[in-house]
Amino acid sequence: MVLVIVFGVALLVAVLLSGLAARSVLSTSLLFLAGGALVSDGFLGLIHITPDSDIVRVTADLALFAVLFTDGMHVSFPALRRAWRNPARALGLGMPLAFLGVALLTHFFVGLDWTTSFLVGAVLAPTDPVFASAIVGRKEVPARLRQLLNIESGVNDGLALPFVLVLIAAAAPPGHAEDVGFGPIAGELLLGLLFGVALPLLVHWLVKFRLLGAEPNLQPLLPLAVGVVLYAACHLTHANPYLAAFSAGAVIAALAPEAKDAFEPLGGALAELAKFAALLVFGALLTPHLFGELSVGGYAVAVLSIALIRPASLLLSLAGTDFNRKEKLTAAWFGPKGFASVVYGLLVLQAGIPRGEEAFTLIAVTIAFSIIAHSSTDVPIARIFDVEELIGLPDDDKKPQRQPSSPGGEGNNTKINSHHGQSRAD
Repeated sequence: MVLVIVFGVALLVAVLLSGLAARSVLSTSLLFLAGGALVSDGFLGLIHITPDSDIVRVTADLALFAVLFTDGMHVSFPALRRAWRNPARALGLGMPLAFLGVALLTHFFVGLDWTTSFLVGAVLAPTDPVFASAIVGRKEVPARLRQLLNIESGVNDGLALPFVLVLIAAAAPPGHAEDVGFGPIAGELLLGLLFGVALPLLVHWLVKFRLLGAEPNLQPLLPLAVGVVLYAACHLTHANPYLAAFSAGAVIAALAPEAKDAFEPLGGALAELAKFAALLVFGALLTPHLFGELSVGGYAVAVLSIALIRPASLLLSLAGTDFNRKEKLTAAWFGPKGFASVVYGLLVLQAGIPRGEEAFTLIAVTIAFSIIAHSSTDVPIARIFDVEELIGLPDDDKKPQRQPSSPGGEGNNTKINSHHGQSRAD
């Protein structure tokens, strides 16, 4: 119960300071990270959490799933068809360059073997939607830039996973590696995509029956039920839950915009709670002992991967596009490392590979630095964009009054709604 009390106190403090955080560099995410570190064994010793604790894996996994599910609802298929090239550049060129850059730094600065170095590069290459959402959710930022970061961070976790699994198998000593092949990995990804598309389609078909449908006050729970079933199904069948979550959110937004709008307040709150819980738990791992284990070369890799490798790789991938300089620099900076890398880093730690603990320490410190750097700069960076001069996709950011603009609002008008009435979210 100590952990529950700590979380409750941290949540209360975060809510009370959230107004100030929205106007300054103060970050609620950083409060939970620091709170977790404060009550850990390294300081007050109120809670005892180790990297191999199930609570670390579960909270990070849930947070990543929840944020991907809600972020997927901001994807507009019509808009994506018009502007798919920029996300494709970030995923097809920027991500491999970041992967290679981190691997080279790890090998030459830390001295890990090439296989383990490439493994660290694969773990740290994907950006995290949890912290990219800090800038994606701000309407001051141009819509096409938000779309780029949202799609990139939502998809690259699934793209990195096959490389992580194959490199873990390659780095593991004889007798420790599981029989991992491209076939099973591709099957997990395809199954996740299948579940993410099929389950919302099935629900959409079911509510067309005369006797079925959601009452207006229960309509927000319909996407939530889809998410809960999807999460459990993926873990029971070893389907990729992250690709499933993102694709399910996108399909719901396309098929049922009213259900998506009704779910948005609830979904946003649940995703924030999952994020804060995972941050608190991850913060408890950040003890002085962990930071003391990392070499000077490791600290250099952590800093350069955030300040050099990600910005350079994305700037190169966006060269020749119609993004202006301010948009390119913003996209290049917001390449946060977060819960996807935590989950993959735990796989590295649990695989029993030589120097796996050293690799995990490097990964954990890099994630901590990234959370601090990116969660404290979203407000200042968002403010450099003049809200009167937004450069957006057609019909985006033009909705009046209180209706929030969302790329997911375009497209099919088919609805998951009640046969007894309709609801909408303001």
